[in-house]
Amino acid sequence: MARNLFFLISFAIITANIIVGIYQPAVWWSMVLFGPIILLGIYDCIQIRHAIRRNFPVIGNFRYFFEEIRPEINQYFIESNTDGTPFSRERRSMVYQRAKDALDTLPFGTQKKVYNEGYEWVNHSLNPVKVDPKDLRVVIGGPDCTQPYNASIFNISAMSYGSLSKNAVKALNLGAKIGHFAHNTGEGGVAPHHQHGGDLIWQIGTGYFGCRKPDGTFDPASFATVAKQDDVKMIELKLSQGAKPGHGGILPASKVDAEVA
Repeated sequence: MARNLFFLISFAIITANIIVGIYQPAVWWSMVLFGPIILLGIYDCIQIRHAIRRNFPVIGNFRYFFEEIRPEINQYFIESNTDGTPFSRERRSMVYQRAKDALDTLPFGTQKKVYNEGYEWVNHSLNPVKVDPKDLRVVIGGPDCTQPYNASIFNISAMSYGSLSKNAVKALNLGAKIGHFAHNTGEGGVAPHHQHGGDLIWQIGTGYFGCRKPDGTFDPASFATVAKQDDVKMIELKLSQGAKPGHGGILPASKVDAEVA
């Protein structure tokens, strides 16, 4: 009974106003206020899509309303400038300021809790130590490898061409060339936009893109052709997709143009 109280009160007010309105037409204005509430309550009672609205006519809609504005409430009233994920308001503001060529630094300290456990930073050394460039690279390939690769400790992780754009992939590869580090192609295969002088890690996923036959099976001849290219320094086999459950990793149909296909 309590869950229908608001609906029943509105219904009772409407009924009373109808009766009184027969003799006092001036009270019909209440229909403007309570009429939509009654119609909403009736609809809530007969619809079968939402159990909350069916069990709590009218007032159950507040649950969906507050759920709708929950991100804004968090952003403006609950989160601090450093709480938001994956990008905090502080970091987002910094990006905006730099994009507008405005000053992005704040004087007199920081908003971050630098003494909390887990906070990391780099201090200047009073006695600088010369770093051997060899310590910043890792040799990949065991004693049986005829072409080991001297990899940087910083590289570009796998992002398929289809999920980015030709300009983005080209920019990443040019950056890899300038920085002398490797560029992982992602499971979409090696596209011409990957080949601007940067070292490549050719990722082969379960779709065999770049080394597949028309029937979808593995093509050794195509694999050999791509693997022998000078800019392909390593080959990564992707055995499964475990980091993106649900709809993760699915390329929207609108992005599968003739070139990507």
